[in-house]
Amino acid sequence: MAKKSPTINGGSMSDISFLLLTFFLLTSSMDTDTGIARKLPQMLPPDAPKPEIHDRNVFKVAINFRDELQVQGQLSDLSVLRDMAKDFLANPSSDPKKSEIKIEEIPLLGAVPVSKGVVSLKSDRGTSYEMYIKVQNEITAAFRELRDELSEEKFGVKFADLTRDDQIEAIQDAIPLTISEAEPTNAVITTGGN
Repeated sequence: MAKKSPTINGGSMSDISFLLLTFFLLTSSMDTDTGIARKLPQMLPPDAPKPEIHDRNVFKVAINFRDELQVQGQLSDLSVLRDMAKDFLANPSSDPKKSEIKIEEIPLLGAVPVSKGVVSLKSDRGTSYEMYIKVQNEITAAFRELRDELSEEKFGVKFADLTRDDQIEAIQDAIPLTISEAEPTNAVITTGGN
C-alpha cells in the first residue's frame, strides 16, 4: 500500500490572509479630504438690493501668496486673529473704529446688543490651502466663542449643547455668522520683501 504524502491544509491559510489584510486596512492611515463644514447662504434674486455696509463695520482680513496675514491693514499673526475678531464684533468699549452695535429685542433673550460687523476675507491665488483653513478656523472660532458666551449667560450651557431650536435660533439672531469671502486674486497684500 502506498503511503499518502502529507499536505498542508490550505483552508486556514486563506483565513489568516484575510485577517491580515483586514488588520492592515483598519490600522493603516489613509489620507482624508479636509474642508470647511459650513452651510452656504441662499442665493439672492438678481433684483434684490445689495445690503449697505459701512466701512466701519468691515473687519478686513487678507492672506498673500507668502501666507502672510494682514488684519485691518496691518501685518498680523494668526495667534491673535480670533481675539481681534471677537473684540471688533463685540465692541465692548463702543470704539467708533469698530463695528456698530444695535440693541435689538430677540425672543428668549430680551434686549441684546447685535453687531453690524462683517468679516471680509480675501486671499491670493498663491495662498496655501493650509493657511487658508487656519484663518477660516480662527474666524469661525471667534463667532463660536461669542455665541458660547451669550448662550452660557442666557441659558447656562454652551451654544453647541443647546437642544431647543428656538434657543439656537435666538443665539444665531443675536450673533449672526457674517463672513464675506472674495474670489482669490493676485497680490492681495504686499510687504517690503519680494
